[in-house]
Amino acid sequence: MDLQQRGREPDRARTDETIRLARASGRRSGTHVATRSPVAVGAAVVGIAALFSLLATGCGVAAFTPIPGVTGCNITPANAFWRADVRSLAVKSQSATYIATAGATKGLKADFGAGLYQGQPIGIPYDVVPGNQPKVTVTFDYDEDSDHVGYPIPANPHVEGGPTATGDRHILMVDKDNCRLYELFDAHPGPSGWGSGVTAGSGATWDMRANTMRQSTYTSADAAGLQILPGLVRYEEVASGKVQHAIRMTVPSTQGTFVWPASHKAGSSGASTMPMGTWLRLKASVDENAFDPAVRPIVVALKTYGGVIADNGSAWYMSGVPDDRWNNDLLQTLGRIKGSDFEVVEASSEKVADNSYQGRTAQ
Repeated sequence: MDLQQRGREPDRARTDETIRLARASGRRSGTHVATRSPVAVGAAVVGIAALFSLLATGCGVAAFTPIPGVTGCNITPANAFWRADVRSLAVKSQSATYIATAGATKGLKADFGAGLYQGQPIGIPYDVVPGNQPKVTVTFDYDEDSDHVGYPIPANPHVEGGPTATGDRHILMVDKDNCRLYELFDAHPGPSGWGSGVTAGSGATWDMRANTMRQSTYTSADAAGLQILPGLVRYEEVASGKVQHAIRMTVPSTQGTFVWPASHKAGSSGASTMPMGTWLRLKASVDENAFDPAVRPIVVALKTYGGVIADNGSAWYMSGVPDDRWNNDLLQTLGRIKGSDFEVVEASSEKVADNSYQGRTAQ
């Protein structure tokens, strides 16, 4: 079933000044933890992540930096489209028009960081749960498009924007024992908490070991029908020196159609706007060495794996996980990259099958 345009309003604008203030004084009392991983934060996380990355890599095949606390599964299969190398893909004939409509002079934005902004963590968090986490029944607004399974919601889940947020309120859960990803959009607790009476706009679940797509025209917890977690920038992967996947991105408006790997539309704008699922690539002329090593892996990832339009929002916003180890001032320097530094690529050659997320060049 094709839904009416489910898309969010453009993300709230954050000025350089407010982000600097968040970094300087906005941290809540104690440490904000973006995940419920048992692995200690700090250098131990980076060291363990690097070790597992080396063990999983083998034979020169790229590997996701592991999720802290998840040792038995990757976020997606190695050959998922998120891992596709887009450096050799052709530029679409509509690229210049698409970029101009989205905002050629607007800067790239890391929609994640350290501390708080207006009392809310900056980014999309996630929870790691055990396989025996009790499952909760969820009632959905977009019922026919949602997966009717039990969702392993912890007693106090990390909600995008915080417990009282009024935005997208995503909740992402990784079942570390069964390698399963669960994601909810606009999730709200029941009268007695998260154990019952939970409602959400939509929800979906994926086997993290498979490339099975959602049914065509079906949404997920994201407007494009995609997974959210695999496209998020995480601190530990940047600290390891490599972001080895495409990055989830937004633009202000999209067409009333979608292209692979998306399965759902969330717009009704004209032909000068991008379809949902459009794949962007940062131009080779952008010099990654002009950026601090603390953010350089993000620039390299955008040149190698690109960015996928997954929702309507502010122009050139990238999604990531909140983490108090981010340096917000350095993240702000990514704004030197403008929309005109991107090009839209023809990604249809990456598709192996209509019902699969597998990418031909992914490894």
